[in-house]
Amino acid sequence: MIDWIKQRYEVVVVGGGTGGVGAALAAARHGAKTALIQDRPVLGGNNSSEVRMHISGADQHAFRKNARETGIVEEIALKNRKYNEQNSFCVSDTIYWEMMQEEENITLYLNTSMIDVEVSDGNRIEKIYAVQLPTEKRFEIEGDIFVDATGDGTLAYISGAQYMRGREAKSDFGEEHALTKADGYTMGNTIMFTTIDMGRKIEFHKPSWAYTYSEEDLIYRKHMDGEAIWRAKAGTDSGYWWIELGGLDRDIIADGEEIRDHLLKVLYGVWDHMKNGGDHHVDNLALDWIGFVPGKRESRRIVGDYILREEDLMENHLFDDAVAYGGWTLDQHTIGGMDNLTDEPAHLLTPPKPYQIPYRCYYSKNIENLMMAGRNISCTHLAMSSTRVMATCMAGGQAVGTAAAFAVKNHFTPRETGQKLIHTIQQELLKDDCYIPELKNEDERDLARYAAVTSSGYAEGCEPENVINGVHRSVEENTNMWKTNGLENDVQWICLDFGRTIEVKEVILRFDSDLSSEIFVSINKKQLEDQETGVPTCLVKDYRLEFLCADQIVYQIRETDNYLRHRIHKLQDSIVCDRIKLLIQNTNGQPEAGVFEIRVY
Repeated sequence: MIDWIKQRYEVVVVGGGTGGVGAALAAARHGAKTALIQDRPVLGGNNSSEVRMHISGADQHAFRKNARETGIVEEIALKNRKYNEQNSFCVSDTIYWEMMQEEENITLYLNTSMIDVEVSDGNRIEKIYAVQLPTEKRFEIEGDIFVDATGDGTLAYISGAQYMRGREAKSDFGEEHALTKADGYTMGNTIMFTTIDMGRKIEFHKPSWAYTYSEEDLIYRKHMDGEAIWRAKAGTDSGYWWIELGGLDRDIIADGEEIRDHLLKVLYGVWDHMKNGGDHHVDNLALDWIGFVPGKRESRRIVGDYILREEDLMENHLFDDAVAYGGWTLDQHTIGGMDNLTDEPAHLLTPPKPYQIPYRCYYSKNIENLMMAGRNISCTHLAMSSTRVMATCMAGGQAVGTAAAFAVKNHFTPRETGQKLIHTIQQELLKDDCYIPELKNEDERDLARYAAVTSSGYAEGCEPENVINGVHRSVEENTNMWKTNGLENDVQWICLDFGRTIEVKEVILRFDSDLSSEIFVSINKKQLEDQETGVPTCLVKDYRLEFLCADQIVYQIRETDNYLRHRIHKLQDSIVCDRIKLLIQNTNGQPEAGVFEIRVY
């Protein structure tokens, strides 16, 4: 008999998709001893090389300006732009893995499946049991706070947490676009594919097990090479999101293997139609990669102290405990997917602006030490059709990990943490480069807020005082940025004068990385054509921080080849100064540079 290996952590995250990655990194960076349990060999979930779906979020593929998520999701995106210019999902896997290895407070368990949960008094998780099959190891893992980032809500389900599944009735939450009668149906799963141009005509011989489709069958599913599919410009180089099954007669969880097998039959049937069912401009294309891990959209949703609903998104309700935001369409896929060819594959409602997500959606109502990160948060089916996308999941995950670390430090439950520390958590998230609509920096520890700001010059509407106005992105007509008036001839500078001597331990800089553009790794070549190659050219590349006292430079920090928006400079020894000057020497290509925020602690 193999012995159980006993481990104990402060925060245990189960599930290594974007929500789990955000939660684990945030918890660890805030000092919590953290375990990340992932049943796959790679991290990223639907964004991994196993599924290869690009990250979507509130910007709706750059349709909504200045809306791209920041914080950890932006950090990962910019690392890919620096080290993965070829847009390889396999290299992206390594970047996820590397970020975990760099955090001393994280223990990563790959290829490790949770198989059971121990609950005390019916409402508190004490430990989980997990098996790592490649090493034949079995783990008994205790924790203070547990985070369900499994997508399916498996940890919550086994522990006895209240959950929702299927589509609610209009009478349940008063949602305008809900059904007259509730049902248990969910959206389906999809497998992706890519093709390669062979430079000559390539024949395709349909397997006997593949399905058959006519042009009439696919009338609502655009599939001509180069045709726009919604705003993503998907072509035959990168598969189709509408190759989807499940949620009707096939249960998304219990019938997952069967769904995958049928998806392969659908995919090969669609490709047969593309190659042999008329001129679809794909003569030279051949199938190159086919995903065997379906990407899931919907299963269980765990009930929290608040259930987010359609009205909250469409009417932009504000919450005192907001910790994250979304903005993707309410993107409801046709139930059954390719089993329902007589209907459009998706029905869309667009929120008028980015909406807040309250903290109460991120912890279980009845399991006192359980939190959620990802598509399984507390919301209705309609709201989930928007919050489920990966950038929103990772932003929420960062909020969850941050709150979990504060809960551990203060010996609070997640609910108590929200009741007693919500303003602190919100301010910490803003400090960590997260964005929460309508909230601004009110951190009394930030000495920059009380400084006089001057600069070498600025572009119209981009005054130097913007770096301390508390908002670190452009919002509607407000740029909230200091922008230089050129760098070609002179180094441009901005200076914070404190009017007295202060002791500095940390300086945080927030640079412009163009939050209105596409930036994420994708297999969709037509989508990649809209992206700027490499690091955003507007990002500051070379800069210097000078700490001055009585007009004398007492300390300097020089940075070259920067590629990140969010830079933290923690000083080994405190510096006494009365002014701090940021001197910008070069960007990654543009003639002007932008700085959204400077903080001093």
